[in-house]
Amino acid sequence: MKIEFRKAPLDGSEFEINSNSVKFLGTFCKISSKLAKISAVLNGNCDVDCCKCGVDMTVKVDEAINFLVSDGNYEPNEHNDDEFVIIEAKDHIIDFEDILHSEIESLKSEYYVCNTCKNNDDLVELEY
Repeated sequence: MKIEFRKAPLDGSEFEINSNSVKFLGTFCKISSKLAKISAVLNGNCDVDCCKCGVDMTVKVDEAINFLVSDGNYEPNEHNDDEFVIIEAKDHIIDFEDILHSEIESLKSEYYVCNTCKNNDDLVELEY
């Protein structure tokens, strides 16, 4: 789902998109001429790799995330930036699929250890 920044509603509008088994849903609204706020939740299961042995595993995702989307370069202001993930929109478009894909890739880049490796006392990573 993509929406032109200028067409983002001033009052909250709901959205929901899916990618594989991860659901991205919430509300979004424009809070100024250059900023939009997205309050969202990621729910579902995400396939990841064990960082030691490389085995495929599934992790449960249940995470609330708040985004500030800037139409162009982000200028820090009175908003508490620590509670938001800052996104600079390209070509005046808010791209919800791109945001979801980025969050899934961020989840996959974390270090996960499978149960077998957790119970293995070897400090050396297995080669796969």
